[in-house]
Amino acid sequence: MTCRELTQRLRRAGIEEAAGEARWLAAHCTGLSDAWLCAHPDSSLPDGEGKLERAVGQREARIPLQYIIGVWPFWRQEYEVSPDCLIPRSDTELLLETALEYLPEGGRFLDLCTGSGCLAVSLCCERPDAVGTAVELVPRTLELARRNAGRNGVPTGRLCFCCGDVLRGEFPGERGPFSVILSNPPYIPTQDLEGLSPEVHREPRIALDGGEDGVTFYRRLLSGADYRAALAEDGCFLFEIGYDQGEAIGTLAEKYGYTCRIRKDLGGNDRVAIVCPLHTL
Repeated sequence: MTCRELTQRLRRAGIEEAAGEARWLAAHCTGLSDAWLCAHPDSSLPDGEGKLERAVGQREARIPLQYIIGVWPFWRQEYEVSPDCLIPRSDTELLLETALEYLPEGGRFLDLCTGSGCLAVSLCCERPDAVGTAVELVPRTLELARRNAGRNGVPTGRLCFCCGDVLRGEFPGERGPFSVILSNPPYIPTQDLEGLSPEVHREPRIALDGGEDGVTFYRRLLSGADYRAALAEDGCFLFEIGYDQGEAIGTLAEKYGYTCRIRKDLGGNDRVAIVCPLHTL
C-alpha cells in the first residue's frame, strides 16, 4: 500500500482530512517521517506485521485517529488518550489561556470533569508555582489523567486526583479555597447528540451529554453553595461553553449572583465564560 492509496481509502470512507490522516497513520505505524511520506506518495509502505492495515481498517470504521494512535498533543504537552476520555481539542486551549491569566501566583485551582487531565496537567506544567485538584467521575478515566500527569512530569504533590461526582458536589473542599474553578463539562443538549459525527459517537457519552438544555452542569456549579464556598473571595469560575451558549450562561450567572463575560474563539464563536461573584467587581 502506498500513501496515495491509503489516502484514497480514507477518502472513500468519508474522512474529510484524508491526506493528512493518511500520513499520521503511516508515520505512526511505519516510523517514516512526514517529510518522507510527502515526498514519496507512491512508494510502497512497509507493513510486515500488518499494523498499518489494521489501523487503516479501524479508521475506515470511523474510530477516531487519536484513539488509534493512542496519544495526542494539547498545548505544549502530549497526552495518552483512549475511549475512556474525551479527545483533547485545540478549542479548549482558549480555556487554558484564560486560566493562566486568572490564576494568581501561588494560586490553587480546581479542575472539574478533568477527563484526560489535559487542562490540569498543562496548567501545572506552565505554572510551577500553582497547585491543583482534578475531579473525575469515572475511575478508569481518572487513572488515565493520573498517568498523563506523570507522563508530563507533574509531581504528585502538586496535583491531587479525586474520583467524585461533580453534580453531587463530591470534591475535596478542604483543599480550597480555590482561586480558579475551571471546567470543560458536558454541554451538548441531549437531543443534539444523535446528529454528531461517527467519530464523536465513539467518545464517552458521559463527557458530551449536557442534559436537556445543555447547561445542566453550569446550573449545578453556579447554584450550589458548596462550589461558591470553595471559591476564594476574589476567585472565579472559568468554563468552556458551546458555540451559542454565551447568553444562557450569562442569564444563569445573573440569576445566582454572578457576573459573566464571554470570550470568543478565533472562529467568532462563544467559547469561554468567565464568571465572578458580584462583590469582586
